[in-house]
Amino acid sequence: MASLMNERAAPRLERSCVPAAGDWMRIAPSCRGLERVEAFFSGHGFDPHRHDTYAIGFTTQGVQSFRYRGASAVSLPGQVFVLHPDETHDGHAGTSTGFRYRILYLDPGAVRDALGETARLPFVGEAVSGHPQLLAAIHPALEDLSMPLEDLHRDQIVLSLADALAAADSSEVRRGPGAWNWPAVLRARDLLEAGFRKRVSSAELEAATGLTRYVLARHFRLCLGTSPYRYLLMRRLDRARALIRRGTPLVEAALASGFADQSHMTRHFRKAYGLSPGRWATVAVSRSL
Repeated sequence: MASLMNERAAPRLERSCVPAAGDWMRIAPSCRGLERVEAFFSGHGFDPHRHDTYAIGFTTQGVQSFRYRGASAVSLPGQVFVLHPDETHDGHAGTSTGFRYRILYLDPGAVRDALGETARLPFVGEAVSGHPQLLAAIHPALEDLSMPLEDLHRDQIVLSLADALAAADSSEVRRGPGAWNWPAVLRARDLLEAGFRKRVSSAELEAATGLTRYVLARHFRLCLGTSPYRYLLMRRLDRARALIRRGTPLVEAALASGFADQSHMTRHFRKAYGLSPGRWATVAVSRSL
């Protein structure tokens, strides 16, 4: 079942955490390499933040306004928006009636798998687009959020989106075979995923990959769209969100996810999602669509 996040203020939360009464999110059942969400915001949506994934979606109602790559953008019903890994953006309603949208967060590694190891990650220059292949790929991916995706369906969605991103990339620059050290990057990724609850040192990554920390960081970003440190933080935040949704107290969720304390988790949570963990906790209530 999808999770309905009904944003209602809790008396114990500070005023800055109080959301608008009509705001809500629906989170589809989890799926490897992608996350699907539908949301409505009547005014302010999210503070400036950034993901380590592609964020691809479309507005279904109202005017969705945001700042992205230093410029203002507006998405209307019938348009698709593409936000790239590690690019800061925010979100708010462009009119008094609010806005509603559906969005898919896609792992850059899944895009790489679909396009092949010799292809660089696609970059779509326009934040808001009417590109027909993007529209044709994203709408089926977000059609039914109440149902889990079977593996074959998931693979079809990833391939369609990867091809659409590549088609919408106006750059003609492509790297040939051997441009990046994928085996080293994947070893680093596995080490980060296995050790996200502790401090993973640069020396450990160097020993595991055979690359210097700076060369590895360059290869990691080219292959996965973010830095090793950001990747580690996002895995900690994935764990924290899962615990919070199960009702784990925030301080316990922070410590169990590898953060030094609750305030440490809160700082990174806000940077990644544009919401404090306290506000997120008030809306993460499981309910069927």
